[in-house]
Amino acid sequence: MKRLSQVQGWPSRVEAEETEVGELLRDSSQEIEKLCLGGYCSKNFKSSYEFGKKVANKLQDVVKLKDEGRDFEVVAGKVPEPPTDLIPMQQTIVGLQSIFDKVWKCLVEEEVGIIGIYGTGGVGKTTLLKQINNKFCNKLQGFDVVIWVVVSKVPNFEKIQEDIGKKIGLNDESWKKRSLQEKAGDIFKILSSKKFVLLLDDIWKWIDLTEVGVPIPNSKPVSKVVFTTRFFEVCGSMNTNKDFKVEYLTDEEAWKLFEKNLKSEVLEHPDIPQLAKVVAKECGGLPLALVTVSRAMSCKKTPQEWRYAANLLRNSASEFAGMGTEVYPVLKFSYDSLPSDKIRSCLVYCSLYPEDFLINKQQLIECWIGDGFLDDSSRGDVYDQGYYIIGILVHACLLEEEKDIEDPRGDYVVKLHDVIRDMVLWIVNDIEALQNAVVIVNYDVSLHDLIYFTCFIV
Repeated sequence: MKRLSQVQGWPSRVEAEETEVGELLRDSSQEIEKLCLGGYCSKNFKSSYEFGKKVANKLQDVVKLKDEGRDFEVVAGKVPEPPTDLIPMQQTIVGLQSIFDKVWKCLVEEEVGIIGIYGTGGVGKTTLLKQINNKFCNKLQGFDVVIWVVVSKVPNFEKIQEDIGKKIGLNDESWKKRSLQEKAGDIFKILSSKKFVLLLDDIWKWIDLTEVGVPIPNSKPVSKVVFTTRFFEVCGSMNTNKDFKVEYLTDEEAWKLFEKNLKSEVLEHPDIPQLAKVVAKECGGLPLALVTVSRAMSCKKTPQEWRYAANLLRNSASEFAGMGTEVYPVLKFSYDSLPSDKIRSCLVYCSLYPEDFLINKQQLIECWIGDGFLDDSSRGDVYDQGYYIIGILVHACLLEEEKDIEDPRGDYVVKLHDVIRDMVLWIVNDIEALQNAVVIVNYDVSLHDLIYFTCFIV
């Protein structure tokens, strides 16, 4: 709570009057001694007169202050939320400056209403969105309020409304008890009169913004909506005006991020810097993996430890500290969110190819047909189905498209990123361990689990 402006000076004036009253009370004993004839006369008429006048004036001042205080119906109000909140994050952002500049330009210079930022899990989308939020803390760029909301895989519309309501002054307990539709109306009424930026982190599927009360930015928007997602298809369903993909870091950027988390004395040994670059390269430019591995290696000071780490990441990455607990589970969310077992099986099949192998799309589809992943009742339809599945995997940032330089038509080939490939093999390894521990005949195993196991054995 904060005192209202009309109340702000009253307590200090009261304190000043109390001080002056205290001084009069201290002087009163001396003035009383000057009285005679039962208090009706004074030995010093001038002194008694001046003191009495001070007392009378002070009584009037006190009565006036008391009356003023009684007139205050409300003395304090809730402190308004700041237009934007600073979000703690690392000061140094590696490899995101270029895409940040592009998104920022759309926000402050271009007539773009909805902006989608997509990319693989752990690639830096949330970090980029935090950087945008914190930039507004320096200057609002003409906007009235910047609102940060985490959506997550299973959207909680009530929580989303509370986060938005808090930033626009709708956060009292009585408002929280209103229905979703009533709260949506309140939010819509306030946001329609404001120039706002809504930052939505981690969207997994289409969200009806009007359902939570957010006005949709029109063709000439004054307000902006920016969101992050792992799926390019979400950008389409959200009807974005601009989309930006957060790519993996280059080797140079990856090394810069990796080196930042190492103790300086670690690189003093002449053999370690080169080995450290090999370890960093095994992380495939994924910031989450780079940070996880570099922290695990931050105190390793012998070449033998670094050589072992490089070999472990190359051959059994899931056994490296943090990869199986911090990196792969984050990536597995994207795998688990694929629409069907069939599509998950097709992704697992891609992990059978060597690292960095460029896979011809048509040949890949023929392999899927040959192994029974696709329905080959109609040859034309089954190829269309194969291309459709490849599109889903590409849009989920689990497969990457590249131009086939050897194909004169300039057709695209696909490849499985090293870290994604290791994640898929990690999933298959877990299934193999489960199959080895349980007799399959007595175990209710799903069809796609059996396919994974077969693929791994092959």
